[in-house]
Amino acid sequence: MLRLDHVVYAVRDLDEAAVRFREAFGLDSTEGGRHERWGTANRIVPLGDQYVELVAAVDETAASQTGFGRGVLERASGGGGWFTIAAVAEDLDAVAARLGLEIGSGSRTRPDGEVFRWRSAGLDDPRREPWMPFFLAWEVPDELHPGRARAGHGVRAQGIAWVEVGGDAERLREWLGGEELPIRVIEGEPGIRRVAVGTLEAELVIE
Repeated sequence: MLRLDHVVYAVRDLDEAAVRFREAFGLDSTEGGRHERWGTANRIVPLGDQYVELVAAVDETAASQTGFGRGVLERASGGGGWFTIAAVAEDLDAVAARLGLEIGSGSRTRPDGEVFRWRSAGLDDPRREPWMPFFLAWEVPDELHPGRARAGHGVRAQGIAWVEVGGDAERLREWLGGEELPIRVIEGEPGIRRVAVGTLEAELVIE
């Protein structure tokens, strides 16, 4: 079983992005930490069981040596924008076996020194396009999921309503093994186009 976990937005400067998301959308964020291996750091826009991840390269030398880091650098250099989608897999081993993916491990260190760990599959696989989710399994208690972090949103956010991508609907269906995620596929240039955050008032559509 799969569920949408988070969507990643690449930026040049995390502090500037935090101000923009607060002023433009009423969405607050909290400092996430550093991905030492990737040369990146992030801020978390918590949405309950989901979140938006703002990510930036903070060590360009380290970032340039990994696929994820290079992707963040490239996206940010073009002005920034939506970068990738993550889906939690209840049985990551089964998903990886079905698609022939290698399982790797990741971590980030929070400002308080606590280390968040996870296992993932498909993030750097050459068959995965950026509009196709990679898969992960958290190795932290549910209450420490990034989406549960405290933030003072100016709106009553309720999670990610949908993600709109340019891509191939049949290819996405095969990648997901026939499971449904709130991902809308439209015609046109491949990539993540828009993400809607649900609130009690209305949907916030972020391009």
